[in-house]
Amino acid sequence: MERRNFLRLSATSAMAVAIAPSLITQRLYAEDGSLFQPFEKVQLKDAEGNPIKASALAVEENYVFNYPYVGTPAIMVNLTSPAEKDIELTAEDGTKYIYRGGVGVKDTIVAYSAICPHQLTHPQPEMSMFHYIDEKGTTKAYSGGAFVCMSHLSRFEPKQGGKVVGGPATQGLASIILEVDAEDNIWAVAVLGPVKFQDYFDAFKDEFKKFYGNRRKAKKLTKEETKVQTLKNFSADIIRL
Repeated sequence: MERRNFLRLSATSAMAVAIAPSLITQRLYAEDGSLFQPFEKVQLKDAEGNPIKASALAVEENYVFNYPYVGTPAIMVNLTSPAEKDIELTAEDGTKYIYRGGVGVKDTIVAYSAICPHQLTHPQPEMSMFHYIDEKGTTKAYSGGAFVCMSHLSRFEPKQGGKVVGGPATQGLASIILEVDAEDNIWAVAVLGPVKFQDYFDAFKDEFKKFYGNRRKAKKLTKEETKVQTLKNFSADIIRL
């Protein structure tokens, strides 16, 4: 099927992305305005190399992994209730895209780029000022149940595709598209929504040298598998204001 005909079919059937996004190998702006970028299909594994199982995820735990690049952090959360489906979002430049919901048996598992679109705050080994706050948690500015950037208190709704709902950020988080296979394994396959990867790579050269050797190594695509760890094991200090 020709690419243009495929995109027209997707728009007609109200599909924002392909049925099997991991099979697509090029950047895709669908005709309905949806923004989708496939990357390598990568399996999420623990520190010992064992596959992460969707059914084993603790509820409301921050799980950190790097995707789609070796140096770009993402956070996965198993929410208390299903993420909403078919949420229309708008990028900073006005491009609209559709978030299709969570994965797992209960549609509660979501993942987002852990780079705040405001000023690129992200989890670091020394500390994390960007993370999901559980529903019983609070900050000076917000109640819990959301991703919050502690640098300037931007807030993002995890059940609505990372939509920005407070603070100075002008667009939401990029969503990491996950797949759960028949064996309950989790795979990262794509990114949906606007990204700040190039700005991020330009801004933190010293950090990349410290943790990855250099910027070039940090910019390599994550391939085959990525290590997953809880935020409390990844960051020495988790900041809550």
